Amino acid sequence: MKKLFSVLFTAVLVITPMTDVRAEANKSISIEKQAEEMAAKLVQNYGVTSLQYAIRDQGEIILSGSTGFHDKASQTRITKESMYGIGSVSKMVVTAATMMLVDSGKVNLDEPLTTYIQDFEMADARYTQITPRMLMNHSSGLYGSHYGNSMLFDDNDMRNHDELLLKLKTEKLKSKPGSYSVYCNDGFQLLEILVERVSGLSYSDYVAKFISNPLQLESTKTPQDSFDRDQLSEAYWPTIETKMPVENANILGTGGIYSTSEELTEFAEVLMGNRPDILSESSVKSMQNHEYRQGIWVSDERNTFNYGLGWDAVDLAPFSDYGITALAKGGDTMMYHASLITIPEHDISMAVLSSGGSSIYNQMFASNVLLEVLEDQGVIKDIKEDQTFSPPVKVKMPTELNEYSGLYGTVGTTLDIQVKNDEITLPALQGGIIPEQKYVYTGEGQFTSTDGSVKASFVKEQNGKVYVKVQAVISLPGLGQTVMNTYDYQKLDPNPLNTATGKKWADRNGTKYYALDEKITSIFYLLPSMLIKNLSVDTEIGYANGTQIVESDHAVNVAEIPVMNGRDAFDLQFYTKNNAEILIQDGQEYIAEDAITPIFGGKTGKTTIPASGQARWYAIDSRSANKSLTVDSPEGGGYAVYNEKGEVVHFSVATDQQSIELPKAGFIVFGGEAGDVFKIHLK
Repeated sequence: MKKLFSVLFTAVLVITPMTDVRAEANKSISIEKQAEEMAAKLVQNYGVTSLQYAIRDQGEIILSGSTGFHDKASQTRITKESMYGIGSVSKMVVTAATMMLVDSGKVNLDEPLTTYIQDFEMADARYTQITPRMLMNHSSGLYGSHYGNSMLFDDNDMRNHDELLLKLKTEKLKSKPGSYSVYCNDGFQLLEILVERVSGLSYSDYVAKFISNPLQLESTKTPQDSFDRDQLSEAYWPTIETKMPVENANILGTGGIYSTSEELTEFAEVLMGNRPDILSESSVKSMQNHEYRQGIWVSDERNTFNYGLGWDAVDLAPFSDYGITALAKGGDTMMYHASLITIPEHDISMAVLSSGGSSIYNQMFASNVLLEVLEDQGVIKDIKEDQTFSPPVKVKMPTELNEYSGLYGTVGTTLDIQVKNDEITLPALQGGIIPEQKYVYTGEGQFTSTDGSVKASFVKEQNGKVYVKVQAVISLPGLGQTVMNTYDYQKLDPNPLNTATGKKWADRNGTKYYALDEKITSIFYLLPSMLIKNLSVDTEIGYANGTQIVESDHAVNVAEIPVMNGRDAFDLQFYTKNNAEILIQDGQEYIAEDAITPIFGGKTGKTTIPASGQARWYAIDSRSANKSLTVDSPEGGGYAVYNEKGEVVHFSVATDQQSIELPKAGFIVFGGEAGDVFKIHLK
């Protein structure tokens, strides 16, 4: 689920510079003290509200700590009992659950998925080739993620789960199943459904019966479970002072588990093979296979991504630098962030959970602390110093590299990359951590960034496609370094359009489309980029928002990029309803901005949710601008207000604020059940 959070991740990188914690640390200071100091700096400088962590060694907790507030209002501190959403670390739960069914002979990883979910079908004949293994190693070829109506405040509606198979029926695959691995959330939702179909239990009941209860995990729950929500650590949004309502990630197999750091390390005992009564040794070993090698992949260098079954990494750097095999899984919801690292050969695991921040921060924190533990135990002699870099020295580039100039794309965008004067220019990478900059040629086919920490090159893969490969060492003050080696862009062919098709798409360029199908309880109303689609069309090359235009009302994904950057692909489909142009993306409908009427300018009025249950959008114009808005909402209904920049200025579901002064321009959206009436007061 990580792609949702790049905007927030970038924002918290604008921080006060800090010196490296490990460089400062006196060796006489205990590991516990070092962990406390690093945790405190995460809270102080990285947008973290609270942090909880635990290390389990040889089955026993050897370190358990926390910092920050469980409840700011009462000044109650975080404790080891405080619960967090663990985001995509939940994928390890559904992977383990499926492997338990493998152990019992009820599932074969390499049988077609249709054997177990007989009503699974797609508008692409290749779907019959998808197997449970491909769901676990991200190689199914599915587009990626159906996020709609999944992340909800105080609402455990399972419509996302219930509608997934129906939406997939009309969709195609972006690649042949098994050809390469790229992060895919939908695969783990399908595993959740598989577990339910094969076991005859709801997924929540299965997890409770076969995982939580045997391990005595009292705080490992799903949003469907009954438990005291006050156990959940408070969560905050950067632009809102008050705490947020309870977040429910209702895509349970993908990211819906709550837990504590100590309980997560207890579950890690299963993943390391220490609980054969729950999961067999053969299944544990299978999950640790280097599955990413079965298809196209970046060359096998030190990395934080190398997929196993469920695992993000089965040979995690920096541990690989010491000849130690570490396994890792990270996870992010809108509010919570998690990292789990296990080192099976030394029977040790660490979990780090936070409210605010990022799973990347948590993983770097865990890596640093675990290296200190391994050094203290004599497993490693010394901890290596962080890499240092020098500004690059430009050398003459072979003329054949000029052939790589041209059109490139990734999911959501296209760009022109020109190889000239021994240089290339690339936009910001890794969610903005790496700035837009020039890269100069430094030999051996590589172009190097201004500070020397990032290298880019062009690679022609066995599928005949050319990719821009990025090898980055990312330094974060106080957290050290992490490495990411990825394919970021794919070379594309220009797509000439006929005159009529070109004109229709040109008329759409710059148009915004507003979500109609998202429940008003959705957390996405706080993140307008998820609700408002801004269409960018380049008719000269025949692409729109990174998709290739094929007809006047249809554009399709062409990105086939392994690892991370080819994830969450989409097509664009348009049709007209009641004289309004409607965009369909990922099975959700969006209405064109020019079809949105201004809200009335009088003192009182009302609006009603239509029989379709879709949201009602209104524009703020000169008649309503700067007026005070008060709304009498029906139970379960709510509204949000956005300014002319598309920034949320009020969301009734998230705050108790009764009225809001409207901006000089922008939009208001009302949501609820069909027939709900909202009484509106302006003054």
